[in-house]
Amino acid sequence: MLKIEAHAKINLALDVLGKRSDGYHQVEMIMQSVSLADTVTLTEVPGDIKVTASEARLPCNSDNLAYRAAALLRDTLHIDKGVAIHLEKRIPIAAGLAGGSSDAAAVLKGLNQLWQLGLSMDELMRLGAKLGSDVPFCVSGGTMRAYGRGELLEPLPAMPKAFVVLAKPFVGVSTAWVYRNYRPAQVKQRPDIPAMIASLGKGEYDGIASRLCNVLESVTIPAYPAVAQIKKLMSDYGAASLMSGSGPTVFGLVADRVQAEKIAVQLKQEVKAQVYVAETVTKVGEEDGEALIAD
Repeated sequence: MLKIEAHAKINLALDVLGKRSDGYHQVEMIMQSVSLADTVTLTEVPGDIKVTASEARLPCNSDNLAYRAAALLRDTLHIDKGVAIHLEKRIPIAAGLAGGSSDAAAVLKGLNQLWQLGLSMDELMRLGAKLGSDVPFCVSGGTMRAYGRGELLEPLPAMPKAFVVLAKPFVGVSTAWVYRNYRPAQVKQRPDIPAMIASLGKGEYDGIASRLCNVLESVTIPAYPAVAQIKKLMSDYGAASLMSGSGPTVFGLVADRVQAEKIAVQLKQEVKAQVYVAETVTKVGEEDGEALIAD
């Protein structure tokens, strides 16, 4: 049996550059791992792939990305082993935090070890790209510039340690709907990604916090007032706030844990939302990143 932590992600910057011929959008993002994580348990069993989850609403069949990750490895490498996958969910579902993608990435990395496949990180990331645009980042983690449809990655200097308040209102937002309704003319501010990368290089927390920007807010916020309310409250409480991905989760960055905990308490009193306090993860797979435990 093997357990692996599957970390959530936030987008420090997200820009949409245009529509591609394959139907996807060309994007440029800065992605960051945070400590909020699911625990994925893998147990080798005879036969096929079986998925169970602590969250009853989560499909556990071939619609589940974790199932599809195991199936992809079996089919690609002609493996006849089975695996039981259990997902202990902590990352909220359909939240813009890459919970499903992170679970799939954990399965790829975990089965690579459990089945002694010997695949490199690059090979795992290429396989991950077949499952979804966020999966390659979740395989690698840390701080990355993502481009293409999000699957092409460039490592960046690690973000300075910061605390992250995450608040997901009780609404569901379809990523496909957000991209379908994205209109460049409605965007009032675009991210300055080179300046953000420069701030990361200098380890300037204030420079990073002041440059948070996500063009998809122009779609999600007008349609979902709860997202706008949470973002405003976080800003009022002193956090640098932004919607993550296509939403609806909003995150707030602060420099110390005491302030983060205080903001979380205030949010729980004022809004109906799932609220978490996490911190940035500098490199998945290292001491303050991913835990990979064989029992």
